[in-house]
Amino acid sequence: MTNNESESASSSRASGSASTSANKVEITEKVRVLCLHGYRQDADSFKNKLGSFRKFAGKYAEFVFISAPHVAAPLDPSAEPVEQQRSWWANKDDGTFKGTNRSGPALGFQESLRYVEDVWKTQGPFQGLLGFSQGACFVGLICGLAKKKLTSIRPEFAVLSSGFISGSLVHMSAYEERITIPTLHIYGLTDEIIPKEMSESLAAHFRNVEVLEHSGGHYFPATAQQKQTYINFFQDRLQEYLEHLELQQSSNASFIDSAEEDDGAATDANDAEVAAVTAAAGSGMDDSD
Repeated sequence: MTNNESESASSSRASGSASTSANKVEITEKVRVLCLHGYRQDADSFKNKLGSFRKFAGKYAEFVFISAPHVAAPLDPSAEPVEQQRSWWANKDDGTFKGTNRSGPALGFQESLRYVEDVWKTQGPFQGLLGFSQGACFVGLICGLAKKKLTSIRPEFAVLSSGFISGSLVHMSAYEERITIPTLHIYGLTDEIIPKEMSESLAAHFRNVEVLEHSGGHYFPATAQQKQTYINFFQDRLQEYLEHLELQQSSNASFIDSAEEDDGAATDANDAEVAAVTAAAGSGMDDSD
């Protein structure tokens, strides 16, 4: 089967599931993905950088972008912080962040986690997470915490671009168990900020892994060369989501039918009991006469 034939067949399956379910439940015909930007980015800048990617995958997914709650500390202590340069946490004592730093703190991490948990709850439902660089590191941590039930966030899949394992000591426990949800790991072979070996180490903590390498550096690639990988990944996630909805609907329908049968049986039993009491009362009256 060619790529075009595969895409057409997959689209038909997704459309069929959607039309079948449409008459039963009100559904979102796209998976919803919460997106976490990199260090010194914000929601708007990250969204703009992913313009081509969103065009590729937008038929199957809706992407929601949020900004980290912390303003990144300036590299020059004498400079003023820039509002649009945000940070999910700092791992250096001067309040800055560097992905290759080891054994440092995680200043502001808990506040960021609570913020993302709140967004997941109040702006959801979401099915997936997507992150770039520090945001991808954050996504990996959230997946690990979800595996151990230490966060209210429950992602069903994740996309991690230029991701890495956090070097902060307080985060080590998040990597104790391998994660089973489907994940797409993207990294550049010439990335000098987050070398590919760091992204490969993060991917090793997941079981259901797809890897997309590109020849470039530290950026989220979105050329024709990557297009089909993105389409296939999100087609599969949408298909799984629709199948889950249909299964849930079928389970709910079975529960309702069972409850109605139980109610009917109870009503029949009550009617029989009333009839028996009435007959007994009638027999007693005849005896008294």
